[in-house]
Amino acid sequence: MPYVIKKDTCIACGACASGCPVDAISEKDGVYVIDPDTCISCGACAGVCPVGAPEEE
Repeated sequence: MPYVIKKDTCIACGACASGCPVDAISEKDGVYVIDPDTCISCGACAGVCPVGAPEEE
């Protein structure tokens, strides 16, 4: 299952986007979002996020 970023937890630091091997993460309206069609469910974003915002959907 693709990952999603919890908007209420995201601090918009960009660590998740930098850690994504398939560039599935982008910034929108001050928070980061994951494109579910591009996400390969590897968990790299969750591993680098300092606040635990990404989680499996």
